[in-house]
Formats: sequence, structure tokens, C-alpha cells
Amino acid sequence: MSDNKRPPPFSYPSYPSSSSTSSDFPGTEPKYRSWPVPQYPPQSSLGPSVSYEPVPSSHAETPAAGTSRSAPGDRAVSSKVAIPRTASNSTWTSSGRVSRACENCRDQKAKCSGHRPTCQRCQESGIRCSYGDRKREKMAKQLGDLTTQVQVYEALLREISPKLGPEMAQYVDQILNDQRDDNEQVAGGHRASASLSASKVADAALLSNPSPGSSLAALDYTNEDFNRDEKIQAMGFVGEHSEIAWMYRLKRLLERSNSVSPRETWDRQSVSSVNFFLDDSDIPVIDEVDPTQRPPVTVADQLVDGYFHAVHPTFPIVGKMIFLAQYKSFYSAPYVRPGKRWLAILNLIFAIAARHARHLYNETENGSDDSLVYFSRAWKLSMSDTALLEHPNLQQVQVEGLTSFYLMSIGQVNRSWRICGISLRSAVTMGLNLRSESNSIVHVSKETRYRVWWSLYMLDNSLCVMTGRPPSTSDDFCTTPLPVPYREEEFMDNKVVQLIADNDARTIFMETFCLRGPGKAVDNGGSPDSFRTHGPTPVNQSEQIVAGAIEVLTPNTSLYFLYHIDLALVMRESVDLLYSPGAARKSWRELEANISMLHAKIEAWLSRLPPAFHFGQGAPAFERQRVSLAFRYYSTKLLITQPCLSRLAQKNSGSDPPSRFCETMASVCVETGCQMFDLLPDPPDLSWVYRVAPWWCILHYLMQSTTVLIIELLLLAKPGTAKFRRVVAQVAKAIYWLAEMSTKDPSCQRAWLVCRDLISEHAPELGAFAGPADRGKT
Repeated sequence: MSDNKRPPPFSYPSYPSSSSTSSDFPGTEPKYRSWPVPQYPPQSSLGPSVSYEPVPSSHAETPAAGTSRSAPGDRAVSSKVAIPRTASNSTWTSSGRVSRACENCRDQKAKCSGHRPTCQRCQESGIRCSYGDRKREKMAKQLGDLTTQVQVYEALLREISPKLGPEMAQYVDQILNDQRDDNEQVAGGHRASASLSASKVADAALLSNPSPGSSLAALDYTNEDFNRDEKIQAMGFVGEHSEIAWMYRLKRLLERSNSVSPRETWDRQSVSSVNFFLDDSDIPVIDEVDPTQRPPVTVADQLVDGYFHAVHPTFPIVGKMIFLAQYKSFYSAPYVRPGKRWLAILNLIFAIAARHARHLYNETENGSDDSLVYFSRAWKLSMSDTALLEHPNLQQVQVEGLTSFYLMSIGQVNRSWRICGISLRSAVTMGLNLRSESNSIVHVSKETRYRVWWSLYMLDNSLCVMTGRPPSTSDDFCTTPLPVPYREEEFMDNKVVQLIADNDARTIFMETFCLRGPGKAVDNGGSPDSFRTHGPTPVNQSEQIVAGAIEVLTPNTSLYFLYHIDLALVMRESVDLLYSPGAARKSWRELEANISMLHAKIEAWLSRLPPAFHFGQGAPAFERQRVSLAFRYYSTKLLITQPCLSRLAQKNSGSDPPSRFCETMASVCVETGCQMFDLLPDPPDLSWVYRVAPWWCILHYLMQSTTVLIIELLLLAKPGTAKFRRVVAQVAKAIYWLAEMSTKDPSCQRAWLVCRDLISEHAPELGAFAGPADRGKT
């Protein structure tokens, strides 16, 4: 191996004349008669002599199995006979095999003599002979080159990491740290998986071209182990369109600007560090309750009235007229024994109403919570044992929907989202997502079922935005018509019955009236006549039915529910177009086009809103409905414009400079957050929340606006400007409201602490209103 010259595989001895050949090998001819041995001319006739070095034993060809080596003078009969070859410049060949051929012979697929530094063929051809590295040498050299390349890339990533955005910088640091751990494991004998390395390379490629909306969490991957501990499990995955994700990204950006090492503050940097919901706390379902017990009739009447006044207009999952008739029968006839599922519905209505009354009448100081008693009864009646294994019916769908609503109202949004998904699947099992043409179902019952579906749709829409998760339903699989905007007490009116029964008339009515189409806005008169169209005279029966239905239409809670659904459809479209994993692959120009289109839709919705529901000058009788629509409208607008604010906040992270449209929409986002807080009275009034506002999700709305305003305050606003002063005033109002609400609600207390700590740490000059010593005096 160390010799610089390689001999041919066989030694060629000098042969005497042909006459003496037979005498040199006595007694061998009989055994080799089957081998044709050619007669060779004298050695002198072979041409110019070629000198070869003897073949070392390590390079000699290995004898065949069963043979042995012997001295030339004592050659065994099984030894090989060396046959000389003609040596010439043009016809040299070698019948042996060498351990390594030169590069030229390998390329020409010719036999190589293996000589060093020049083989016989290259020497005769007069070309340069070279021997390449062996396989092991090549691998070692390639490994060294790759190691050097990795070190250069690591140094480059560490150099540019401080200039990246917070999410990207954190992920780069995580990849580098994981790579270092992998190298340590390799040194200890544990090699990292090749597929894991490939996934890291793919993720690094995604990070090198982040989402145009600067929304790294919207990419189709997660970088946190949601099975790590119980706290993370309780929260679960939080998507980009949740205000929790907005707050988390802001926190990471601020910590990154302060050069805080991610590994030093791993727990603090988990998304659960900014979670303010209560899923990590248990729900104390009481085992000792008797599910057959009922409250006194006076208490029951108050709870039922409170539910249908405060919740039912926004969440009409129960048919009001049918349920009230059954409820009166249940209390008037003590021996009536309804089914378990109806009793579960009744107890869930009690639980939701008791939760509302507890805060409305400031009964939180009392240690007992009646809502848990009612919820425990409903759970034992409908959700325990094998109830979930039974086939669903309409009442089971209502039970699951009411359960999800109750869990959302107490801050258990993760559990609520899961139960809502079960309810929607039960509803799809019953075909509630499709228009019914069955002749065996009366039209009033069809309308009730349509409202059940849209109630679940609205609930799922809210939970989708709270958790940042994808919706549980697909609009492509839904043909359920929008509910008619008439009170349930009017379902017996002849004109309303005709509208419900005639599908063509119903379609014309919705298109002519206001929804899902531009240019169909109603008059701004504010009277019942404002809903009358001034089109051509009806010519067919369907158009006559539509004209008659519009004549009897007046502003009511069902009309409010219809506009609420229309707003939810815009919100759902915003989530699909701006926050889905597929949207993360779109260019910023495409996202800007979608934002512009969605913003135009939300403004068109506002222009079509009947005067009775206008946010500021609407009818006093619909104050709760006006405030609910206002919160929903501002929340949807924040969802549409937030990507622009996020992109603007990261303009110094190496991305392209924001466009004028982006800056405009970011300003709209901040102004929308301020307008949402303009809805709240000053000073804080908790009774107003439970008397007027959508109390079951008010914290979600407040935290959406608060997060947007804190982003503007800490990253974008210039001190001393009018905009800065307005934002500071609204952030102070937000902190005061959260501080006041935290005295009654644990989830509000968590939200207040998250905001207070963020401002105190990164803007200590504003800490005067971030951490008051006595919240009651603020």
C-alpha cells in the first residue's frame, strides 16, 4: 500500500528455448493435456525487454481455495502456469486485477497495471496519470468540508440573528441549539435522525422567506410541544388570529430587543405565559347533586326570563315558544316526567342565567355558585356514562351547544371549543347544515332547526377567533338558509308563514332585503317603512309574498340576529383568507388585495345596518343588540387590519418596507381599538357589562383591542403626538377596566396581570396606570 510503484499482477520469468520446455517440468505434461499451451518463440524474439519489479506478496493475486504455494523448483501440479504476454506500445494488456486503477483507466474502463506514479497505459500514451482518493478518503474529506460549511453557516446565522424578527430569531436560536445537542449525542454514540435534519432544513427555508403578513405563527408548523406539561395541554394550540398569539408575539419582540436568551427564559417565552383563560383550572362537577331536583318556581321564573332576555337573542339555540310551553307544563303539573335531555336543557339554561345574575347583582362575594349545581345536574343527565355514545337527536345537539356556551362564559375556552365541535358534528349527523325539503316537518320546526344551526355556527366562529384554531364547519357543505328576521311570536302570522314555506320567495326576500350583496342597502328613515323596497310592482306569487313580508317587518331581535350572522360570515372569510396556513404562502400584494376587499365588505355591512341598530344613535330599546353588534364589528375590523399593524411593527426586522396601504390599514387597526374602548363607560361600571354588553365574551373583545393598542404604544407611536396621547389614554382605560373586572373574574385578573407586567417591564414610565395599589380606587 505504501509502495509508490505497482507491478503487474504476474511475474514473467525468462524462458529458455522451446526445445527445453518439456524437460523443465518432468511428469507434468500428462496432467495438463487438456490445457492448450501455445509454443512460444525464444525470449529474444519478443522485442525490447521490459523490466518489471517483483510483485509483493500483499499485492499478488490470492490463490484459489484449496491451492497452496510452493517453491519454483517444487511446484505443485495445481499451481497456476504463468503465461507471458506480448509487450508492445500499442497492445499492452493485463489479465490481473489491481486494488486501485488510475483515473484515466477508470474513465476508459480499461485494465490498469496499477504502477505508481504512472501506470503502464498512461506511460505508453504519454498522458498524465493520477490516482483518486479511495472511498473512505473521499468520505472523510467530504465530511470535513461539510463540517467547515456548517460552522460557517452557524456563524452567519448567529451574526444576523439579532437583526431578525422575534419569532424568526427565536426559531434560528432553537435550530442552532438543537443542532448542538445533536452533535453532542453523535459524539456520545447517538446519531440524530436524517428526517429530523431534513425537517429543520425545510423550516429554516420557510423562515428565510417569512410570511408577507409577518405572521410566522400562521405558517403550517408549530415550534412548541403542547404535550410538555399540564399547563400547555390545558391551553393547547393557539393560532395566529387569536389575541393571545398577538400578545405572545409582542412579548417575544420586546424580549428580543432586550437581548434576552430564549433558553434562559423558556417557560416565560411559552405561549402559555400570556394565556389568560382558565382551562388549566378544574371544573368542579358536583357528584352528590340530585338531577331530578328543581329550584322553586319563583327562582326558576327569574332564571328563565333572564336567559331569554340576555342570551337568547344572540344564541337562539332553543325554540322559545315551544320551550316556554313545555316549561310551564313542567312546573304546573308536578307529576310530569320529561326526558333526561329536556331536563338537561332546562338545567343548562338555569346555569347560564345563574352565572349572569351572579355578576349582574354582584353576588360574587357569596361563596356558593348555583350555576355549578345546575351545570352538574345537566352533566349527569346528558353527558355522563354512555350518553356521548348514543345517536344524537335535536335535543342532544342543543344540550351540547348550551354546554359549550356555558364553558365559554366561565373562561374554559379550550373545553368549550371541543364540545362545540361535538355539537356541530351531531348537527351535521342530523342534516341541519342543509336546507330541509321534508314534507313531514312543519315549517315552524324547520325554521327552529335553521336557528339551531346558525347559533352553533356563531358560537364556533367566536371560539375559532378566541383560540386561533380553524373553524369546525365548511361553508361549502352548508346550504342552510339564513333565518327569517321575524320574532318567534310572529311565526303564526300568515305572511310570515308564506315566506317560510316558499323557498323562492325566501331567496328573493334575502337578496332584496339587505344581505350578501352590494347595493341593496335599506332606506335610512328609521321607521317600519324603511324596510319597504321601491322596486317594480310584484308580478308573480313569490314576489307578492316578499312584498307582503316586508310590509310587516319591523326592527326586532331576530333582525339583529340576522345581521349578526352576516357579520360572522365576513369574520369567517377573514380567517380563511388572512390566517389560514395556505394564506401564509401568498405574497404580500395578494394579502393586501384580500385586506382591501374584506375592509370594503365590513364597511358595506355597516352602511346596510338599520338605523335602529346604529351604534351611537340607535333605538334605546335595542341597546344590548347595538352594543353587541358594535363589539362584533370592531372585532372583525381588528381581525382584518391586524396583519398590517404586525407587518409595520416588524419593519426594522429586515423585511421590505411597508407600503402606504399597509400604513393606512395599521392606522385603521389602532383607531378601531380606540373606538372599541369608546363603547365602555368611564369610569368602569361592571353592572353595565352584564346589563348591556355581551358578557360571555367581553374579555376577548377587550384583550383584542388592548393588545393592538399596546403594540402601537410600545413599538410605533411617537411620544408627544396627538395619536400617542390618545393611545396612552385608551391603554390607561383598558388597564383600569381590566383591574376593576379582575376583582370579580379570575380570567380578567390574569389578563390584567399580563398587560400590567408587559407595560411595567418595557415602559416603566407608563407604570403609574399599569399597577395601581388599590384597584378599587382607580
